[in-house]
Amino acid sequence: MINPEPQIIDSFGREHTYLRISLTDRCNLRCFYCMPEEGIELTDKENVMTLEEIVAISKTFTKLGVDTIRLTGGEPLIRNNFEFLARELAKLGVTLKLTTNGIVLNKHFELFQEIGLKRINISLDTLDKAKSVFIAKRDYFDRIMDNIKQAIAYDFDIKLNIVLIKGVNDMEINDFIALTEDQNIGVKFIEFMPFKGNEWDWDKGISKEEILKTVRSKYSEIEKLEDPEHSTSANYKVKGFKGSFGIVSTITNPFCAGCNRIRLTADGNMKNCLFATAETDLLTPFRNGEAIDEIILDAIKDKKFSRDGMDVEMKKEHYEQNRSMTSIGG
Repeated sequence: MINPEPQIIDSFGREHTYLRISLTDRCNLRCFYCMPEEGIELTDKENVMTLEEIVAISKTFTKLGVDTIRLTGGEPLIRNNFEFLARELAKLGVTLKLTTNGIVLNKHFELFQEIGLKRINISLDTLDKAKSVFIAKRDYFDRIMDNIKQAIAYDFDIKLNIVLIKGVNDMEINDFIALTEDQNIGVKFIEFMPFKGNEWDWDKGISKEEILKTVRSKYSEIEKLEDPEHSTSANYKVKGFKGSFGIVSTITNPFCAGCNRIRLTADGNMKNCLFATAETDLLTPFRNGEAIDEIILDAIKDKKFSRDGMDVEMKKEHYEQNRSMTSIGG
């Protein structure tokens, strides 16, 4: 399948070719930076996109130039009949990617090899089992670590996502770097970001510069890698190491100028930005038999240049109007 020229273009001339689809707002972990302490109000089943609707809406996006789809959640792999969906999306000719917490990842290795899904991001905020239980409020650490080892053995392109929080896991930065010495994997450090109910405070954050300073305190020879087009991370490696590391500095060094991403929530709402409080309902008109092409093209024109208008600072009155991270999609 030959993808058409990008048509989803915002008022700043940015072409949007990357769609992140949340398959569910449900998750088998309860990480405090992602899900509010009191939990969330889960979407009623009848308001969640069916698998067939996800495929059909995805086809519309691909006709408009989307060439990459990442499946997220909640936890995408707990969605019923996930295999059917993955196979159908793979037929669209897109680059298919996945973000997962890794708990049931081993059930799908052969499927992913068959359909060509190679790029898998696995959330792993700590290498300490007790701390993992503290962060996630569930004990799946050993299973996740085993599945990561299996995924590496299967030769998938693995990246580990680490949300850094001061006093929680910032002392593990170089422990994660050490994983890249003999393994061709990536570790991706992510600055702590604000969402509804996660009690965000930048005093808990670790900046890009702090991360680099910590890495250089142990590893003196750090090489800056060329960042892929539209990359959300600044990428590096320790000289001589097989793997690499990246830093997603949404707070201290936003990467918005090259943004090519759109989000689709599990209930069928298009979000122009991770921090967008406004959403465009695609599911209702789709179920009413309406064409959604023009709705998508019109919606993207309202995209703000940076962080949904929070260009200078993250404002609580703004981000508290957004969804929690687990209901947006990782």
